[in-house]
Amino acid sequence: MTDHAESRHEESDAGLGAIIGERRRLIGLAYRLLGSLAEAEDAVQETYTRWYAMSRQRQDAIDSPGAWLTTVATRVCLDLLGSARVRRERYVGEWIPEPLPERTDWISGRPGTAATDPADPADRVTLDESVSMAFLVVLESMTPAQRVALILHDVFGFSFAEIAEITGRTPAACRELASSARRRVRTSRPPEAPAAHQAGLVRDFKQAWDAQDINALVGLLAPGATFTADGGGVVAAALHPIEGGEGVARYLTDLAVRAPGGLMVLERTVNGRAGLVIEHEGVIVAVYAFDVADDRITRIWAVRNPDKLHPWTAG
Repeated sequence: MTDHAESRHEESDAGLGAIIGERRRLIGLAYRLLGSLAEAEDAVQETYTRWYAMSRQRQDAIDSPGAWLTTVATRVCLDLLGSARVRRERYVGEWIPEPLPERTDWISGRPGTAATDPADPADRVTLDESVSMAFLVVLESMTPAQRVALILHDVFGFSFAEIAEITGRTPAACRELASSARRRVRTSRPPEAPAAHQAGLVRDFKQAWDAQDINALVGLLAPGATFTADGGGVVAAALHPIEGGEGVARYLTDLAVRAPGGLMVLERTVNGRAGLVIEHEGVIVAVYAFDVADDRITRIWAVRNPDKLHPWTAG
């Protein structure tokens, strides 16, 4: 092989490596937008399919392959969000985002950038916070356009001019979309409790549940606490949220009593925060995520749909 050919081969390998290296970040973006790891992986796969469908000449003409991939992945997600809303209207019971185990490769922002907006620095969403179950649930209440503007700008550091190019809107419209999304976050939930504080409350909750101590459970739950389960019509689960700390405590103690052979409750990290994994006869049957405010547990999300538990049960 000539020196020139070797150089071209090395450049090709480097270029391919850079393209493949974007995958982790793209999945992190798509997961936040879609609330589903399976759908995120499908969206990223479609993005790469479109890249490799282009001729080498067209690929070489793209100044920033990473930006191109981000644009396409975001547009694929926008299309999926439109159809997802229709599917979720037909979903049996409550729909909860797919919980993820402890790992760092999906908490990944845009390399070398950080969004800065002096008008509202306190509203900046951190990378860790942006994958918490509480934040993902709030995203579900937004329009697809609001979600894209907030995630691309506040989490991944894209300018509103760049977001405008991706979404086909004006920079001013994208700025307003992000602002309205932040207002929704502020009104929907209190600020994140410190991770260590939440972990302590979840540990106390586990111990009280193991002991079937209903009074201790009630003491750990806020009076207006809610328990939301997602069985997807595949397994038995409460079809509607259970309201009130005492009602939630009684439901959970009854749940443990009714399970033949009992339940094993394990402390695990769920979407970057303290959570619980529930095993029955050695099989993971549920993943619990929590939200905490004012020294009490305010919300519990219990994902029971086995289709959403693959990251926990695989391998």
